[in-house]
Amino acid sequence: MTEPLILVAQAQAVTTLTLNRPAAMNSFTTAMHEQLLAALNQAAKDKAVRCVVITGQGRGFCAGQDLGDPMAEPGKDLGALISACYKPLVQRIRSMPVPVIAAVNGVAAGAGANLALCCDLVIAARSANFIQAFSKIGLVPDTGGTWLLPRLVGHARALGIAMLGEKVSATDAAQMGMIWQSVDDEALAGVVGALADRLGKMPTKALVATRNALAQAQDMDLDGALALEAQLQTRLGSAHDYLEGVEAFRNKRPATFTDR
Repeated sequence: MTEPLILVAQAQAVTTLTLNRPAAMNSFTTAMHEQLLAALNQAAKDKAVRCVVITGQGRGFCAGQDLGDPMAEPGKDLGALISACYKPLVQRIRSMPVPVIAAVNGVAAGAGANLALCCDLVIAARSANFIQAFSKIGLVPDTGGTWLLPRLVGHARALGIAMLGEKVSATDAAQMGMIWQSVDDEALAGVVGALADRLGKMPTKALVATRNALAQAQDMDLDGALALEAQLQTRLGSAHDYLEGVEAFRNKRPATFTDR
């Protein structure tokens, strides 16, 4: 049997999706796109899942697009590849009904780097690097990179990182706010596991609303953001998790959140 290109593991409320082309540094093929999107859709539908982790098998997280894939061969319409594969993937990750963690275990280059940055929280091994490799082959950042980078690190740094295509170490990425945290390589699995378990016990619906509100507010003035906050608090304030959280706080006990 052919080994799956995406390994799926379930531990309590956490689903871990592992990119599984280690010999090719987990670079994307059309088939891998199909399997990853299907796995994300399944996790989104499963009410028992409250957090998703995306990581890579072997020594790399994801080296981006496999240039040997038929859809990426010279002469092919790369825009069609973006529309068919990368756009749905980014939209799926950004619309997941649960928090998504990227556990970057090694190099994340090109689309692989921006795949990680699409996730809610990025934890990277100290040895990992992020590379916007597009300029090296005459392209612009894709997989949401043009939208993500300036929002994460500001215009000046985003432009330098994108144009020069130099390695950004995990340590530097954390210091400039590109990712959430850089940890020792041997600690990565434990740190990510603990974080995923923590998120799985938190009020999922409120966490996802927080993600969406922060993204939307970037394109609003203050009055618009205040109106959005009021709208969300109206909705969340009548949900189970708010009532449970207040009751738990008053009774000095741990809350049991169930909304999703």
